Amino acid sequence: MDNNALSQLREIIPPGLTPRKIRFVLLGGLAAIFLYTTIFTVGPEEVGVILRFGKYVRTVEPGLNLKLPFGIESINKVPVERQLKLEFGFRTETAGVNTRFSSKGYQGESLMLTGDLNAAEVEWIVQFRIKDAYQFLFRVRNTIETFRDINEATMREIVGDRTVNEVLTVGRQEIADSVSRKLQILCDQYETGIKVEQVVLQNVNPPDQVKPAFNEVNEAQQEREKLINQARSEYNKVIPKARGEAERTIEESKGYALERVNQSKGQAAKFSSVYQEYAKAKEVTRQRIYLETMNIVMQKVGMKVISDEKASGVLPLLQLGKGGRINE
Repeated sequence: MDNNALSQLREIIPPGLTPRKIRFVLLGGLAAIFLYTTIFTVGPEEVGVILRFGKYVRTVEPGLNLKLPFGIESINKVPVERQLKLEFGFRTETAGVNTRFSSKGYQGESLMLTGDLNAAEVEWIVQFRIKDAYQFLFRVRNTIETFRDINEATMREIVGDRTVNEVLTVGRQEIADSVSRKLQILCDQYETGIKVEQVVLQNVNPPDQVKPAFNEVNEAQQEREKLINQARSEYNKVIPKARGEAERTIEESKGYALERVNQSKGQAAKFSSVYQEYAKAKEVTRQRIYLETMNIVMQKVGMKVISDEKASGVLPLLQLGKGGRINE
């Protein structure tokens, strides 16, 4: 070593630092590097995937763990117990009590075509967990991006099989359940190591360009439903009442018929009994019938005076001024 090199080395080494001290410092630094590259901790929501020269070796559980130092083995920590989520058609700008969302620039994800050839903007959230860290890291390249593409394709397929009314109103929960089931099937098929927990339709609306026309259609449908309900209400008022009156008339007719039949039977029985009595004593029966008949007839006429044509002195006894009438 020339003199210039020695002089430069003396300038670098602090005064009083002996070779022994230098070795001690080097060994201490080496020991620190050894410990730093050997000991590591895994969080309570994570597992550690150990790679040796880039090849998978093992998976370690949460806590304090060891690996080969100096880069021989490396660690990838995967949050298997943490619930993750992806947003489609919008992004959360600020989370908290007053959460703010932004949907500008994401219409390419949310704009879809329904089965009846109408357009709808569908915004949704997918909540998932990583159930297999090895598959998540090594079986699929860019797993999260692949999972996002699977989500979008599946949602478009499910929405494309429904009408716009189903997508906007009553079919939202059924669509979310169908997407969740199909997503899980595809994730298992592609070995992504992802478990789909929930799909939530956040917001479903017609595009801004067709909202006025869509609202007019909805108003017309609501008016139609209102008129149909009013007609059904009137129908329910009139038809049961008419049916009740018809039933009442029928029952009254049956009662009247039964009454007439019973009266006829009674009169026939009475006539038969009278005839039997008449057959036994004709003169007496004829006289009794005559008297009974005259009793009925005489009650319906005015005052009657029956006198002998030879009788006299009867007039003072009659009150003719009160509308009396004499039949001789």
